[in-house]
Amino acid sequence: MRHTADAHDDAPAHCRNCGTATAGNYCSHCGQETRLHMPSFMEFAHEFVGHYVALEGRLWGTFARLLFRPGALTNEYLAGRRRRYVEPLRLYLTLSILFFALIRFSGMSIVDFGKPAAERPAATAPAAEGSEHHTDLPTLVESGAPGLRHVVDRFDKLSAEQKGKAISDSFFHYAPYAMFCLMPLFALYLKGLYLGTGRRYGEHLLFALHANAFAFVLLAAFVLVPDGFFKFVLFCWLLGYLPWAMQRVYRKGKWGTAWRWFLLIVLHMLSLLAAVIVAMFLGVALAH
Repeated sequence: MRHTADAHDDAPAHCRNCGTATAGNYCSHCGQETRLHMPSFMEFAHEFVGHYVALEGRLWGTFARLLFRPGALTNEYLAGRRRRYVEPLRLYLTLSILFFALIRFSGMSIVDFGKPAAERPAATAPAAEGSEHHTDLPTLVESGAPGLRHVVDRFDKLSAEQKGKAISDSFFHYAPYAMFCLMPLFALYLKGLYLGTGRRYGEHLLFALHANAFAFVLLAAFVLVPDGFFKFVLFCWLLGYLPWAMQRVYRKGKWGTAWRWFLLIVLHMLSLLAAVIVAMFLGVALAH
């Protein structure tokens, strides 16, 4: 008997995927279609767009709430309405990758060590050859990490161009991991700031993923938008977004939200600065 694609249109008594008895168009156990046929090109394209790019409403609904309704996406997820939106971790990772890719390919400078020595005025030129230059380190840091002096001195001997390249390479290699590892710490800060509210740690982590995903979008816009009025509007929205989201999700008053927001920003900025510095320093140390 000759088998064709049309022969597969007939619904079998059992699911071809898991073997469960079927009585409709979909398997009640695994969800696979019971009427199968060879897909056309348009069906392949539809599957790609629908499931991987998520352009069939999930992506647009997610971004609409993430960007323009602070805290609404977190509340939707906590309320159990999840299938209509992109998963929080996938959203964060996707926007993180796009942000760092944009920074890399935009040619944006991570650090600037100024002009090379040959272009500096004589008064600011480095000391004569044979003299030693050491970057000062706190005594406690130098005694606790004796190998740190060797790495710093080795970095000091690099040219301005080499220093910039070393830090830039280590930033793009390690900073995304460092920022991702800060998400649990960000959630822990929220847990401490909202003790007694009955919120579980997972709820704080969900809020952290959404808040930082929003930050990636706004920071990417800062790179793309030229200086002027629109960049000022973006800055104001970035500044006001987090306290608005906190108030909508945690339902505290304005003053209760304000002092928690201030402490959260201070703690997160210190943690972020420390993590990025350590990541960049680690990259420089391993590269030279």
